[in-house]
Amino acid sequence: MKIKYTIYTIFLVLIALRANAQAGVEKKADKDYAQYAYVDAIATYERVAEKGYKDEKMFQKLGNAYYFNGELIKAAKWYDALFAMNEEQEPEYYYRYAQTLKATGDYAKADKILEAFNKKTDTDKRGILFEKNKNYLEQIKANSGRFEIADAGINSTQTDYGSAYYDNKIVFASARDTGGVVRNTFKWTNKTFTNLYSAELKADGTVGKPERFEKKINSKFNESTPVFTKDGKTMYFTRNNFLDGKRGRDEQKITLLKLYKADFTNGKWTNVTELPFNSNQYSTAHPALSKDEKTLYFASDMPGTLGQSDLYSVVINPDGSFGKPQNLGAAINTEGRETFPFVSSDNELYFASDGRPGLGGLDVFVSKINSDGTFSAVQNLGAPINSQQDDFAFIINSEKRNGFFSSNREGGIGNDDIYRFTEIKKILCEQLLKGTVVDLETNKIIENSKVLLLDEQFKTIGEVITATDGSYKFNVDCGKSYHVRASKQDYETKELSVTIKNETGVTSLMIPLEKRIKPIGVGTDLAKTLDIPIIYFDLDKSFIRKDAAFELEKILAVMKQYPKMKIDVRSHTDSRQTAKYNIALSDRRAKSTIQWLVKNGIAQNRVTGKGYGESQLVNHCSDGVPCTEAEHQLNRRSEFIIVSME
Repeated sequence: MKIKYTIYTIFLVLIALRANAQAGVEKKADKDYAQYAYVDAIATYERVAEKGYKDEKMFQKLGNAYYFNGELIKAAKWYDALFAMNEEQEPEYYYRYAQTLKATGDYAKADKILEAFNKKTDTDKRGILFEKNKNYLEQIKANSGRFEIADAGINSTQTDYGSAYYDNKIVFASARDTGGVVRNTFKWTNKTFTNLYSAELKADGTVGKPERFEKKINSKFNESTPVFTKDGKTMYFTRNNFLDGKRGRDEQKITLLKLYKADFTNGKWTNVTELPFNSNQYSTAHPALSKDEKTLYFASDMPGTLGQSDLYSVVINPDGSFGKPQNLGAAINTEGRETFPFVSSDNELYFASDGRPGLGGLDVFVSKINSDGTFSAVQNLGAPINSQQDDFAFIINSEKRNGFFSSNREGGIGNDDIYRFTEIKKILCEQLLKGTVVDLETNKIIENSKVLLLDEQFKTIGEVITATDGSYKFNVDCGKSYHVRASKQDYETKELSVTIKNETGVTSLMIPLEKRIKPIGVGTDLAKTLDIPIIYFDLDKSFIRKDAAFELEKILAVMKQYPKMKIDVRSHTDSRQTAKYNIALSDRRAKSTIQWLVKNGIAQNRVTGKGYGESQLVNHCSDGVPCTEAEHQLNRRSEFIIVSME
């Protein structure tokens, strides 16, 4: 799939190679490289390299030339030579090298290179995704084996890719020789330019003989990746910057890609116009329509792109005009290449990317488009759709669960080939988060409480009011973490965290709410009522710590609210030291607590207390039992029992 790389600008500064007897040859190669004439540059550089010359810049260019031509195995050879010569390379070379190693099947070395890549640029999402998903091969394996694939039966010895459904036909791009007198070639690859072809879709799943598509649509430059409205009256497609016999170029004199629209009138495609957000200075390509056909998705490297190319959406207004393109954001896009979007009738966004953990080159991924416009977790489709090479341009009939995709994998007929598939089992993971809100003490349901769903950054993404049975539910993404916050008048607001399983199903989460207004009376332990964890004392000490003073302030406030309340302070120790020592220590602690309350305004006759030593341990940490410091500290506590309210 050579044209796929024309939407990505090559941003390398071309530096002259070292002066030697090959300087003239290399100069020509540099010129070819700068003008995207990669095939010529490859041949020239390789002739120089075969004579034993080693040069870092030359190895970079050779690796890049093959990499951007989609020939990853050949690129690996030169990146090997580059890193053998000097491992101190720009981060992007690490990522490209890892991708080519995957193409050779050396995933272990690829992972090591990706680890080095992530250390060099720890903010790059591609490295972050790798660090978070180091078991990505296991995840991909779990998603694999869900498709049966076969050659589509329409491939040539040239390039064939990028299919679309239209009027019981499949329309695709092909660089096949149509037998004309003049064959226009694409300087980048020295291959014939692609035009659109169509072939009938037969009932048995096979495809008929390809025929060249409408002459008005095909030009002397590249056409590819069409998409058609359901009524068959409008098509959007990709073409080099060429309209009405005029060829557009960017500042470097390069003819990039643009999106075009055509109307079907009186049995013919007419009125070819370019879309208003095109530019001579960047590429737009590979259109896809939303289920309701009110949104157009596409790939571009326009300003604001996060990576080498991103996916965008743009609103199609009722009058046929367009809104402002919106980047799909970091939920979909990476610093790599996201391209070839397709939206199924199930509202699933399929796209190709080399920025996410995959098998090599471009892999096909899928994400559910939620009703609020957000995206569910992105998942790799797995093998056999994805391979060690480039896999892309995936389309699917959601009802029949069959479709087509393109690939330059080994064993194909041409440079890129179209394959047909049948999906045996769906991949998309669907999870429902549900539960009930209940009273913490009585376990009774609480209706009409507000429940918020928040993402990992605590941004509210959902809100419901519990039903009469106290229930709530949210549709959530598999594998993601959320916060759930419930609130109700007269209750303390409660927030819980939950991680959703990475499998289809239901996640249950009960939310117990604690009453803000709590009944108290004789025998009540104020420490429990006021949610005072424990009044802690340091080992062998009886003075009031700063954190203990904070908790005692709560006791003080209640006693001032009820001026006739009397309490009994009961102090406890852990089992270390002798029982006699601990009784004395706990008594000192009780007196210290009482003194603090009296000092802060409570009458002496309202507070009694004594120490109980180690006689009332709250856990197993008795004499001779090995315990941690934290376990021992649980026994060093005070209780505040109401003995009178009048």
